[in-house]
Amino acid sequence: MRTDVHIVARAGRSPRIRASGGLAVRQTGPDALHLISTAATPLGGDHVDITVEVEDGARLRLSSVAATIALPSRTERTSTMDWTVLVGAGADLAITPLPTIVAADADLVTSTTVRADPTSSVLIDERVQLGRHGEDGGRWTGRLHVDLADCPALRHRLVLDSDRSPGAVEQRALISTFRYPDTEPAAVSAHMVAARLRLECGGSLTTVLGPSLTRVETGVADLS
Repeated sequence: MRTDVHIVARAGRSPRIRASGGLAVRQTGPDALHLISTAATPLGGDHVDITVEVEDGARLRLSSVAATIALPSRTERTSTMDWTVLVGAGADLAITPLPTIVAADADLVTSTTVRADPTSSVLIDERVQLGRHGEDGGRWTGRLHVDLADCPALRHRLVLDSDRSPGAVEQRALISTFRYPDTEPAAVSAHMVAARLRLECGGSLTTVLGPSLTRVETGVADLS
């Protein structure tokens, strides 16, 4: 299945929404939208393409009503999800979906490309867990590229792979958060694989790895 979502947020107007395939979008506030699954996706072989445009001076909060579960199909295990995010001058965007759960034998590849004006505010929050209760889980690859105007601000890639070490519990979950601008100092946890890195562009990237999302949440708090 192919799923396409296109959202355009404009100052002083309701967002313009176009969606087809396995996702719908509902407006839940003046500047708030939620993604809603209308079919089981992503399954192996599925592709999800989401474009978010926040025009000059607009504000948008985008989340989801439930966790996303990536599953293998009968013939394929790999599914893909691409986000294209465009943020205009003085615009304010936060993308904070509920976690993605990658089931056993599934392989989900996500790619997020952000092009933002230097006067904008951007928050991109991604949360991933390998495996449902009682299973080892599959494989997740995440790529995040951020450009501010013509300046490359971030090139980042992470992989969680239970296939490499079946039964391992050390790094089955992650939180990855890009925030711009951000004046918080850099920080490293003494107890977990968790760090907040200051970026040359004036933003930050927070990455926390752990055995479960519940445990990873404590790593975020550890950086405060």
